Amino acid sequence: MTEPTTEPATDRDAFIRANTALLPSPLVSEVRLHLATEAVPLWQLTEEALQEKGLPPPFWAFAWAGGQALARYILDNPETVRGKRVLDFAAGSGLVAMAAAQAGARSVRAVDVDPFSIAAIRLNAIANKVVVETGGDDIVGTRLADIDVLLAGDICYEQPLAGRVERWFRDLVATGIPVIMGDPGRTYRPTGGMRLLAHYAVPTTRELEDNDVRSTDVWLFEDTGQAETAENDR
Repeated sequence: MTEPTTEPATDRDAFIRANTALLPSPLVSEVRLHLATEAVPLWQLTEEALQEKGLPPPFWAFAWAGGQALARYILDNPETVRGKRVLDFAAGSGLVAMAAAQAGARSVRAVDVDPFSIAAIRLNAIANKVVVETGGDDIVGTRLADIDVLLAGDICYEQPLAGRVERWFRDLVATGIPVIMGDPGRTYRPTGGMRLLAHYAVPTTRELEDNDVRSTDVWLFEDTGQAETAENDR
C-alpha cells in the first residue's frame, strides 16, 4: 500500500500530540492510536479551555467499545472489506478506518464533523502506515455512489442523531450498500431490522463506561423494505 502523505503540522496536531499517547487499543492491538491517558482532564480541557472555539468533547481521543468491536470484526473477517471502497462514518479516532485499511480495503474514507477528529485520524493513519482519506462534512441523508460498504462504531448515544442516522442507513441498505455497526447496547440503538454478526467483551475504563468490560455487538442492517427516502428527513 502507498505510504500516507505527510501534511503540514497544525495547531490541532500539536494539541493532540501534547495531550495523548500513541497506544494500542485494548481489543485491537494491531492498531495504535493517539489516545488520552487520563480521560477527565482532557475532557475538561477541551470543554473549558477550548470552548471559545465551539469544539465538541474529544470523542476522538478514546477507543470506544463499539468501534473496538467493529474494528476487531473487520480484522478477523477481512473479506468484509477486502478490495472494497469503505466509509467509516462518525469515525472519531479512525480506529475502524485503520482496521479496514489493514484488512485490505481498496480505499478507505473516514468522515467526522469534528475538525479535531479529522486531525487525529490523519495522525493515526501516519502512525499505522495506512492511507485514509478524510472528510468533515455532515453527509447524513446523502446518496453514496462511490462506496461499497459503510462502517459505523458507537453512534447511538443520543437522539435525534440516532434516529436520523438509522433512517439514512436503511435508505443506503435499500440501494444495495451494506451497513455494519458496532454497538455496546447504547440507549438509542435500533431495536430491529438487524442481524447479529459477532459479540465481544470489550475492555474499557470506568472513566468512560459503567464497567471495566462492555458487552458489545456487531450488527448488519437488513433491508426491511421500509426505507424512507433521505429527502423526507432533511
